[in-house]
Amino acid sequence: MKTLTKLILSLLVCICFIACNNSVKSSDQNSKNSPSEELSNEKTGQAFIEDEGGTPNALQLAMQSEDHTTLVAAVQAAGVENALVNVGPLTVFAPNNAAFAKIDETTLNDLLKPENKGQLALILTNHVAPSNFPVDMLKKNAAKNRKLYMASGEYVTVTEKDGDIFVGGTKVIATVNVSNGWVHVVEDVILPKN
Repeated sequence: MKTLTKLILSLLVCICFIACNNSVKSSDQNSKNSPSEELSNEKTGQAFIEDEGGTPNALQLAMQSEDHTTLVAAVQAAGVENALVNVGPLTVFAPNNAAFAKIDETTLNDLLKPENKGQLALILTNHVAPSNFPVDMLKKNAAKNRKLYMASGEYVTVTEKDGDIFVGGTKVIATVNVSNGWVHVVEDVILPKN
């Protein structure tokens, strides 16, 4: 139990650290930057290391998917890219574009603004469980009425109905094993309760 608590605390600290360190200063496109300015504008961390071949991690999978362009844009706007490439294991519940389309356009555009970066990061980390949850494990958790702890600090319920798995009230419609855990595609955005 202490190990799990330490792991969760470490993941939350990493997410906060990564989110704070990934802010990028905007610069004038027409002016030339000095070498030191160019270095300060580069994004750093595991998410920006080029990996050729091999099994993709959760972020790489989302970036390769035409159905997850809104999720990728939100992850980039929140600056939490590195949270999705950590060694893991992680379980990411990835809302597809249709899930984000259910949110009214004004609210979605507002969340993508730089001043709402913290709120967006909270919503996105509410889709990441810092543990390994393949489908069979989700089914076991549903049968035992267990909740999943999310990187946002909140818990979401797992239920099974007619053979389908629901996490946080949204249906899991596809599952992919990635290099750092599992990605479960979901039909809705899982909003934090707070």
